[in-house]
Amino acid sequence: MTTLIVKVPVLIHQWHPVLLSNELNEQPKAIEILGEKVVVFRTSQGVYAFKDLCIHRGVPLSLGKVVNDEIICPYHGWTYNSCGTCTRIPALPAGKAIPTKAKTITYYCTEELGFIWVCLGEPEMSKPKIGELTSDCSQNNQVKMGPYELEAAGPRVIENFLDVSHLMFVHEGLLGDSQFPEISDYHVYQKDGVLISDEIDIYQPDPDGRGHDVQAKYTYKVFNPLCAGFRKSIDDSEEFFDLYLIVLPVNEKKSKAYMIMERNYALEEDENIFIQFQDLLIEQDRVIVENQKPELLPLDLQAELHLKSDRVSIAYRKFLMEVGLTFGTE
Repeated sequence: MTTLIVKVPVLIHQWHPVLLSNELNEQPKAIEILGEKVVVFRTSQGVYAFKDLCIHRGVPLSLGKVVNDEIICPYHGWTYNSCGTCTRIPALPAGKAIPTKAKTITYYCTEELGFIWVCLGEPEMSKPKIGELTSDCSQNNQVKMGPYELEAAGPRVIENFLDVSHLMFVHEGLLGDSQFPEISDYHVYQKDGVLISDEIDIYQPDPDGRGHDVQAKYTYKVFNPLCAGFRKSIDDSEEFFDLYLIVLPVNEKKSKAYMIMERNYALEEDENIFIQFQDLLIEQDRVIVENQKPELLPLDLQAELHLKSDRVSIAYRKFLMEVGLTFGTE
């Protein structure tokens, strides 16, 4: 296994979601992770990720095709097996050996929880995780949402998700009401490496797209620099839903986000109600995160004014400083 020469601290050894499983069929896909161009493809043996570059003349392998479980460059037909070794060079005379250096850079790639994942370094976990999800099957209804492509740094996207006091303004009439903007005091603590907030009370006119107003309680969690979630429970009810956000850091100023929702109510409802609702919320958030300045998330807590209602965001920024994240921050 060949790893990336230029390493990005913290994120290099994490699994990154690059595609939904159903997005990868017989045609190779070009993706970008941390500024690196990568090709992902499927064979009868599983999923694989290579540097998206044929070593012969620099053509993207993603423009090629997969035949007999090998990927073929569209320019001169150089063919690579799942280990990244070149097995065929059509222009070579019969009997001529393929150069031993004819290999491409390979990356760890796996399929888990309904996603294709890639790690550019040595994975810190044997399998990818999304918060507290254990499988893509659950006794609760599970809905996948996205991808959402955003011209914003990954940490900016996560922090916006964690910002409770924007709900009453960016999502007014849905997740909040500007006539009820106050946020009760709460605290954030860390347990087993996960940031967790106290419950936060919020009045919501339409919390999930079904048009029913509720008094909700939010509990936020941060699992790693680019994965967060919250549980929303309803007062005087057993109803709740968990929403997870995982962000692919395409490059420092561009991200691709996915969401997974699990709920224990409205089990017979069409999932498109919830997907379309989340699509609407993302478009409202897009206006904000794509226009924030500075574009990279400032980790210096003296650079901006903070309130007690920003405690989740403050804890997140401190967490990023503690783990040494420099990508997408300043």
